[in-house]
Amino acid sequence: MLSAFVSAFRTPDLRRKILFTLGLIALYRLGASLPSPGVSYKNVQECVDLVNGGDSAGIYQLINLFSGGALLQLSVFAIGIMPYITASIIIQLLTVVIPRFEELRKEGQAGQSKMTQYTRYLSIALAVLQSTGLVALAARGQLLQGCPKDILDDTSIFGMVIIVLVMTAGAALVMWFGEQITERGIGNGMSLLIFAGIAARIPAEGKTIWDSGSKIKFALVILAALVVIVGVIFVEQGQRRIPVQYAKRVVGRKMYGGSSTYLPLKVNQAGVIPVIFASSLLYLPNLLAQLTKDTSGDPAKWQELIQKYLVNPSNPVYVTIYFAMIVFFTYFYVAITFNPEERADEMKKFGGFIPGYRPGKPTADYLNYVLSRITLPGSLYLGAVAVLPNVFLNIGNNTGVQNLPFGGTAVLIIVSVGLDTVKQIESQLMNRNYEGFLK
Repeated sequence: MLSAFVSAFRTPDLRRKILFTLGLIALYRLGASLPSPGVSYKNVQECVDLVNGGDSAGIYQLINLFSGGALLQLSVFAIGIMPYITASIIIQLLTVVIPRFEELRKEGQAGQSKMTQYTRYLSIALAVLQSTGLVALAARGQLLQGCPKDILDDTSIFGMVIIVLVMTAGAALVMWFGEQITERGIGNGMSLLIFAGIAARIPAEGKTIWDSGSKIKFALVILAALVVIVGVIFVEQGQRRIPVQYAKRVVGRKMYGGSSTYLPLKVNQAGVIPVIFASSLLYLPNLLAQLTKDTSGDPAKWQELIQKYLVNPSNPVYVTIYFAMIVFFTYFYVAITFNPEERADEMKKFGGFIPGYRPGKPTADYLNYVLSRITLPGSLYLGAVAVLPNVFLNIGNNTGVQNLPFGGTAVLIIVSVGLDTVKQIESQLMNRNYEGFLK
């Protein structure tokens, strides 16, 4: 593997792509540490240390995870890549509902460019909404609960509008970084930025666990992290290969086809999207309760129920609902993204068939049967990995439950992005007759 890295850096164009990607990631991490204008950096740092990394801001744990901790510091890149991720998911879901989007998806490169433009517009709108909600919570003292100091120097309308504009511009710049890495770097730009944000927090989270308890506890956490990573790699690489045979056909004086290949169906066909869906929906009730909370009086009954069952990650009700939502969204997302009828029609169009099944509807029924069978273990696997931080809650001393190095969302993203990046670099090395990472 080390020789493959050396070969990658010896190739001029590949070396430029890697250095370009590393440069943009460095700029991204720099912007994540720059405070927005009107934010008291000293008070923010003291508050973050006081509330142990801001676990009380559970409604924004997911965004804080993706931003590498920039959210709770109210930095320029506080919103990070989350608006673009949300917009991409929404546009993908609307493709099934809106016929116009379905037509654009089938138009090839021109239609994809138009869909990307719609995604950018929606990302900016979502960035404005998210930054406004973040600044509103900070102004009301509900972002870092338990902190007696003011984290905003200027709480006037003009001052808060400036912070919202800066954070929105930061989100647009992060989106541009991701697109540049995809086009001019080693690819997979948005995922690499998320990877960088999560990886940047691992040393701090490890130090927190080291300082909070015995060294035996730290060793157990490291061992658990390694076991989970190995398990995630094993499942992420797992796939069901359905054999596909292409019949021979004569075009003019040449004969085409007659080859055999396979259709790969991954065990985790949905990726990390169901976890993001479930996490976001579980944060919404808490966000609504905080925004409507009357600080002068007692909370309403529904607010007490939300605080009791949907805020504490160690609550069995929270864990059960979280797991069930992940399983549901896994089936939902796979049903949207993978259409057996379309795959069967494509194979029939190019003269392909699955041995033992006639082209057309019988092939579609077989694909649907296999997909439903393979989605069940995939959904259970996603749910198990996602609720793992809740099971190991006491190990982390209630600190950074969702952000522990072996946390569900974090480890899924780190492993999947790492594998994809290695495969992309390896494919470019193979095109240049190098040996690659895996011998």
